[in-house]
Formats: sequence, C-alpha cells, structure tokens
Amino acid sequence: MNTMGDRLRGRSAKGWTVPVVVCIALCQGQIGIARDLLTPKEQESTEVGSTHSPAFDDQEKGVPQSLFTWIKMAKGFDVEWDTFGRKGWYTQDPRLKPIDPSSIFTPEIPAIYIVFEVAPLEDPAQFAVQWYLEQSSGRLDENPLGKDVLEVPGHERYGYLELKRSSPRWATGNYLAKIYIAPIGQQPFHAANQVGTMRFIVSEIMPPLSPERKPNK
Repeated sequence: MNTMGDRLRGRSAKGWTVPVVVCIALCQGQIGIARDLLTPKEQESTEVGSTHSPAFDDQEKGVPQSLFTWIKMAKGFDVEWDTFGRKGWYTQDPRLKPIDPSSIFTPEIPAIYIVFEVAPLEDPAQFAVQWYLEQSSGRLDENPLGKDVLEVPGHERYGYLELKRSSPRWATGNYLAKIYIAPIGQQPFHAANQVGTMRFIVSEIMPPLSPERKPNK
C-alpha cells in the first residue's frame, strides 16, 4: 500500500502490523481469560457479482462522480506543481494531468493508469482498484488479474491507480475495473466500499484519433 508521496518519490510505503493482546482478568481469586461479549466479524472480500455501482466511463462535464471531481483512464500522467507566485516556491500538493486519456489500449502497454481528482478530504482515505477480464459469455473471471491500493492524505486532492500487466502482453478483450474507497485500516476490497466501475478494451487495432484527441501541429 503506497501513499501519493511515496509513489512520486519512487519509494514504497512500509506496512505495519497490529499486535494481538491477550487480556488476563483476576476475578474472585481465580485467573480467567477476558472475552469480548460480541466477537468482531472479519470482513470478507465479496467483490465478484455482489455490488452494482455506477460506471465512471461516461461523465458529464462539470458533474462530480461520487467523491471524484473527475476520474480518467489514461496511458500515463504528468506531474504539475502549483506555485505561491514566486519561481521555485511550490505547494506540497502536486497536480496530476492524464496523458492520452482513452478506454482502448494495445497489448504491449506496460501499465494503464486511472488518474483522478477528489474533493478535499477531511480524513485520509485509501483508494483501490482491481481488474477483471470478461469472458465471451459476459461474466467476469472469478479472480482479479491484479489490484492496487493508494493512501491519499487529507490535504491531497490528486492521485492515481496503476493497472500493471501480469504477463508479457495483455490478453485482448474487454476488461472491468472495480474502484473502492475506504477509511485507513479497513479492508479496501469489501463490497460495501465499492463506489464505481470503469471498462476498457485491449485490442491489436487502435481506432483513429477523434478530432479532440489529435495532437496540435
């Protein structure tokens, strides 16, 4: 699990473990083990076919999507920095700009990026994605091809999720990415934390560029 700062610096965040404490209670001269009256339930990963959430593929301009101000799938991203009005004086919040936004990619692409901006968060949150290949019947594979988790501190508004290929080439076909938002410390891939989906296609043949996507001469 990485934070935005760790990713942009190229370093991975360290994981942390929670110690298990066994409480010993002394009651009426006898030693016994204290127990919770209600045993906490472990969260399950119930992602496949369990939640219907909105698709982020078709977005209306200026209309927020869930917590996202905007969210796009792209071949990469640029990092831009706001300044305080003086050259070299930068804020701590990098602004991310998608490179070549698209929903169709070639099998050779090393990674696909989901780049987003969120409304200012009061508390840190973790954003997550896992992606599936659709079968010819339209059903999803039982197990995801991969997953990624990013921690976004409360003072940051931009982030990205990375969909890395798990083999030398992506298999051609239709894919579905499920997107989750959860508080820090929760299981991010619980069905209740799923907020939306995005679809993309891997194809040997790329469609011609639309006028708005053609590079300026």
